[in-house]
This record gives sequence, structure tokens and C-alpha cells, in this order.
Amino acid sequence: MDYFKSLAQELFSTNFETPPSSIQFIDAALSCTSPHFAPSYTDPNQKRIIRRHLVSFLQDYLSFKPSIDAFMHDDGTSVNLLNVNGELQLSSSTPSIPLTIWLHESYPFIAPIVFMSTNTTYPIYDNHPFVDSSSGAISTFYLVNWKYPGCNLSDLVHNLFKIFSHNHPFYYSPSTDDFFHPSLASRREAVDRLSCTLHYDMKELLSKTHEEVEELSSLKEHMVRRVIVAEFSVDESENEMMELKERVKILTDEADKLSSWLRDKDQDLSSEYKIEDEFEAIDENSKILLDSIAADKATEDLMYSLDKAVEQGVMPFGTYIKQVRLLAKEQYFGRATLEKMGISLEWLH
Repeated sequence: MDYFKSLAQELFSTNFETPPSSIQFIDAALSCTSPHFAPSYTDPNQKRIIRRHLVSFLQDYLSFKPSIDAFMHDDGTSVNLLNVNGELQLSSSTPSIPLTIWLHESYPFIAPIVFMSTNTTYPIYDNHPFVDSSSGAISTFYLVNWKYPGCNLSDLVHNLFKIFSHNHPFYYSPSTDDFFHPSLASRREAVDRLSCTLHYDMKELLSKTHEEVEELSSLKEHMVRRVIVAEFSVDESENEMMELKERVKILTDEADKLSSWLRDKDQDLSSEYKIEDEFEAIDENSKILLDSIAADKATEDLMYSLDKAVEQGVMPFGTYIKQVRLLAKEQYFGRATLEKMGISLEWLH
């Protein structure tokens, strides 16, 4: 590989923009047979097509120069591939775009592999529709739908020029305001613009969807907590309900027993006893005591009624005094009788 690097330095050191020097390098690279330096192109017809495409491309874009280096595929396979690298200048007001275009070992039937250098002053726009900001890999509708012989290097870079003119990969100039009218655009340009529009719409939709997912996740956590609290409350309620059912059963059994007992007692009372019998005196002294208590309580009630009658002006005061004196006299003799019989007056209170 050092041989081709030295050859490239020799060819481009004096006159970089001279097509013959580029052609000499391409011819030397394609004709090399060394197992360490030969490119991974084996078919003669393939080499002729590669030479024709490279020559045509370098004539159209003089700022690019050819080179050959080892290329590592995603599966770890290493191959020697021709490539062209240089800067694509869109306008004097925007920074140039450093590109490296690798010719696949199955070129032209497989699309070239295009990278944009990430070691630049300006960072690559994170949400660019055609450039991966981390690796610098470029993917466009032209590359995805590459088909020989309709596609070639010159048209590829022309397509990149159109795309990056409307969607510059750097933060420096995100200009998208000079689109042509759709009726004036080619099918390929219309597809590129549609892809760009869909890309930004998709990014916006994904952003909104991500926010909604986060909100739903937060709501889910909140609902899970509420479910746990609800389940705990339900368990407590079920336990309380079980306890209440057991308590109701116990009370029901007790009420049944009490009702049965009352029914039995009612039958016994109605057939054998009278309620008045429970208050009959058992001897003469008890009878006198009951009569004296009843008379004393009646006297107290009558005196209370007389007091109220005087207060309300219903009874004259003289009549009240006369009646009270009679009642007090009767109450006195009744209590004196109880004392003679040796019965304590505490029964009256």
C-alpha cells in the first residue's frame, strides 16, 4: 500500500488538477498484480468500467483525487479498494463537505460506499436525513436504488450536491428554503425531497411518541401504586367483612337464644304467675310498710302539685296552707307509726 501512496504523492505533487496524473495512478493501481497492493477487482471488464467511471468523475470534479487503501467491512473482511476523496464545495457562503467515495469490490453492480469526514470544524447535524452523525456514512435514495448502467460516480456526486444544497450536513447552514417548484424537479430530486420531509416528520413524530411513552410510563407507575393501595384496601375490607359476618352470626345465634328464652318465660308467666303477685307483701309488717311508703309518696306528690298551683295562681294561698297542714299531719302520723313498729324511715327515701 505504501507503493500506491508514494505513487500518488509523485503524481499529484506537481500538478494536482491535471487529469493525466490521475489517469496514470488509476492505470497503475488497476494493473498491479502484487498480492499485497493489488485492488480487489479481478474481472477485466469490471476494471475497464471502473477506469471509465473514475476518469469521467475526476474530469467533472477536479478537487477529488484517487487513492487505494484497505477497507474494513462490517463483517470484519478487509479488502483493497480504490477511492476518491476531496471536498464538495456547494457555494462560497457554506463550508465545503469532505467526502470519501469507496468503490465496492463488486462495483459497478454494487453501489459505492460514501463517507463524510467527522474530523471537521463543524459538527454533523444530528438529525440529518442522509448523513449519520457518528460515523459520517451517507445513505441516499440514489445509493439505495443504485442500478448499473443507469448510475455512475458523476451522477452520484451531482445528486449529493443537490441534496446538500437544500440540507447542508453541518449546523453552519441548515438552509431548506430554495426548493424548486415540484413540477420543475426530476423524479429523483422529488424523491430526495420527499425522503427529507418524511425524515423530519418521522423525527418529530418519534420525539412526540417518546414523550407520550414517558408520560404513559409515569402514569403506569402511578396506577400501579394506586392498584397496590386499592388491593390493600380491598383486603382490609374483606377481612372486616369476614369479621362482621362472624359477629352477625354470633349475635344472631344469641338473639335466637334470647327469643326462645323469652317465649318460654312468657308462656310460664301467662300460665302460672301474675305480675301483681310479684308485689304482694309476705306478712303484716311488709303490708304496712308498702301502704305507708305509698301513702308517703302520694302525699309528697300532692304537696308538689299544690306548690305548682299556688305559683301559677290557680289556688289561693289560704287554701294552700290549710291543705298542706292537713297533709303534713297525715304524713307525720304515718311515719310515727313506722317508728313504733321499728321500721327505719330510710325506706321512704
